Amino acid sequence: MAAVALQFPAPWRFVNLVRFSTNPSLKSHTTASPMMGATVEQFEQAKVKLSALRNDPGNEVKLKVYALFKQATQGPCNTAKPGMLDFVNKAKWDAWKSLGSISQEEARQQYCDLIGSLVEAEGPSTTEEAVTSTVSGAAYKTLLVNTEDDITTIKLNRPAKKNAITNEMYNEIIAALEQAAKDDSVITVITGAGDFYCSGNDLTNFQLQHGSVEEMAKRGGELLRKYVRAYIDFPKPLVAVVNGPAVGISVTLLGLFDLVYATERATFHTPFSQLGQSAEGCSSYTFPKMMGTAKASEILLFNKKLTAVKACELGLVTEVFPDSSFQSEVWTRLKTYAKLPRNSLAFSKQLIRSVEKEHLYAVNDAEVECLIGRWMSDECFNAIMSFFQAKAKL
Repeated sequence: MAAVALQFPAPWRFVNLVRFSTNPSLKSHTTASPMMGATVEQFEQAKVKLSALRNDPGNEVKLKVYALFKQATQGPCNTAKPGMLDFVNKAKWDAWKSLGSISQEEARQQYCDLIGSLVEAEGPSTTEEAVTSTVSGAAYKTLLVNTEDDITTIKLNRPAKKNAITNEMYNEIIAALEQAAKDDSVITVITGAGDFYCSGNDLTNFQLQHGSVEEMAKRGGELLRKYVRAYIDFPKPLVAVVNGPAVGISVTLLGLFDLVYATERATFHTPFSQLGQSAEGCSSYTFPKMMGTAKASEILLFNKKLTAVKACELGLVTEVFPDSSFQSEVWTRLKTYAKLPRNSLAFSKQLIRSVEKEHLYAVNDAEVECLIGRWMSDECFNAIMSFFQAKAKL
């Protein structure tokens, strides 16, 4: 299948495996007008409006948008059907194929009508909703980054998706950490927007876009290796302010933070075996070191979910706060810490970490190599397929 011309903004990435089907409510949004053919200028304007949408309308609508765009720009579907393993592109191919032989002009009109209905449904845009964040010249689409009171805060900003981490987000967090390492702040904080801290990997990261499964796995592995190293190498005190549930890599990385403060309603879950995968974030080393092999195995192998209090008892969390006073108590304390001498904190951290830094590199490399193999396995594929199918039934 040719490369996708339509680029969805981050919140529009495919999340669930949902095949396009005819839907009465969708039909009502896509009926062509009597003019039967929007102008090229109107079509281009609709593309701009699509990129500005704030809400995710669901996979079925997104597939229809994709299909109409392909039909309008390339005509009826004439590409080979993707293989069964490539389940996301197969769903997109099915949506395009379902349009049959409608003309490019009619598809262009339906595309404009559909985008127009989505914009109208959202109502007037609000300037309060942050789309980008800028600090020291760096712009972020998926993060809110700011420095105040000698604290640089990196806030994961996909609340509608429970702050699930996309490949784009991985790269932006790496860039934000690199920038925070160089700025004048004393402490760096990572937290989440909305009710979730982070729900782990956005499983759209596993969709096959181009190249073989092996190539995709190796690209993902190299990105993960670089991402974890950014935490290992971070020179300043790094604090996790866990404002809600945490899943997957957002949990395993906590062993690389210097402080972890959590609200009492936070939970910690690493469901790797459910998805046919294995531990990452150096957790295969840091978790047994913190809590002992048996407790670490219960979490990393058998998917045990921890409450905030239990995570604190096991050493994963530094301190738990009542949800009602969480933000005020934590930030009051962090602002006090940020008044301490910058270099003293940085040098002391380096002394603490220097003893095991090379070992952490080796652990990270071993975990990444294991995961690359997992991602190429039938077991992992079948587990992810089962997850998507179960989620689609909800």
